[in-house]
Amino acid sequence: MDVPEPKPIREYDEVDASVLEGEIRPSRQPAVLRGIAADWPAVAAAKKSDESLVDYVKRFSSEARVAAIRGPSEIAGHFFYTDDLKDLNFQRGQTALDPFLDRLLRDRQADAPMAMAVQSEIIPKVLPGFADENGTELVNSSVAPRMWIGNRIHVAPHYDLFENLGVVVAGRRKFTLFPPDQIANLYAGPFELTPAGTPISIVNLNEPDFERFPRFADALSSAQTAELRPGDAIYIPYQWWHGVESLEPFNFFVNYWWNDARPGLGQPYDALMYAFFALKHLPPDQRDVWRTLFDHYVFEANGDPAEHLPAHARGVLGDLTPQLLERMRMTLKQIAEGL
Repeated sequence: MDVPEPKPIREYDEVDASVLEGEIRPSRQPAVLRGIAADWPAVAAAKKSDESLVDYVKRFSSEARVAAIRGPSEIAGHFFYTDDLKDLNFQRGQTALDPFLDRLLRDRQADAPMAMAVQSEIIPKVLPGFADENGTELVNSSVAPRMWIGNRIHVAPHYDLFENLGVVVAGRRKFTLFPPDQIANLYAGPFELTPAGTPISIVNLNEPDFERFPRFADALSSAQTAELRPGDAIYIPYQWWHGVESLEPFNFFVNYWWNDARPGLGQPYDALMYAFFALKHLPPDQRDVWRTLFDHYVFEANGDPAEHLPAHARGVLGDLTPQLLERMRMTLKQIAEGL
């Protein structure tokens, strides 16, 4: 099969907050931000050696334990499912960070090391003071940075419920991104069993089986890719699918997640779960009717659905005041209690 190569992600050499907010985020496209963290002390240490970075990180070590995942050497760093999709091919546990780092250093020379990763740990809780020396003005200071550390591992394409800015501190990382509208071509796995929360693509990104997953070729035609080195960053828009490959035996990554949705709203993911319960198994003709209602009332395909009503009569279709938000929350609570 003639498979298209992913296009390169658009790159920027100099980015400040005005460029991120005025150009990159409004485009709703990913972007590579070269060298934005080149002045981080952690990046400077990593460029000297893995050992120098570990020594630097240990300056901030605390008593906090971190969640870690590990898999046998046979999985070749591919954290995924078992062949029958009944379980995951790795185990979860907890460890102190310092011995985890030491193990990564020792395993660099192994021919077939165990796959190991610490993922999504909030840095100020685990390494107090690290973020004070290694930070960015591109993201609101209220957004806590998270760290991702491991060896040569592969994370299947998945999506986050946030916008994402990620910085490579050590190692190299290859990103392959797909826009949200490619979901039908990515062959998402189960909702109930996921490696990290949201469904993942069950297609092997490096060796796709096009006989089993023929539409994945269409996904690749919309894909974008980039390889990042220490000091580089990537911006991933809201709910873009991304597969990540850590290309060195020692990798350290910092990311920032945020969501500009109004505080106090319900979670859209919860609404999706309820839709499986209330809508998915209706007769097809009824589902079609409800699709029309959602398009009209929720997604406003026909404009403001309440423009013909006076303000006092708009209710849930009107401006979202704190009082209305609380009233909707109580209504949903009553519905949930009746299930």
